[in-house]
Amino acid sequence: MAMRGIRGAVTVDENSKEKIWQSARHLVTKILSLNELRAENIGAIIFSTTEDLTAAFPSSAIRQLPALRLVPLFDTREPAVEDSLARCVRVLVLAETDKEQNKIHHVYLGGAKNLRPDLDQK
Repeated sequence: MAMRGIRGAVTVDENSKEKIWQSARHLVTKILSLNELRAENIGAIIFSTTEDLTAAFPSSAIRQLPALRLVPLFDTREPAVEDSLARCVRVLVLAETDKEQNKIHHVYLGGAKNLRPDLDQK
């Protein structure tokens, strides 16, 4: 098995704990499903948020999923860059998989769909 980085992002409708958590859970569960990943194969999940999302940590939503409670999680803040996408949660899942790099499914949802149109998205 190789360690792969799986990217994703989602925009959040509003700066509320419920919306941030809902978006983070949806994004991570879709990444895990599309890439056929189990918790024991995940080395870590790293989240970043834009500076306009202050109501909650995305990792707190993932910590509530029983299957992922032992996975190391980390949150950080995106740098403030002019004209960047607002209310965006980005994620990097580090996981062991037998999939070749070109078979990994990166997931971009909502307003984040146009961030990486070059990647295979489902």
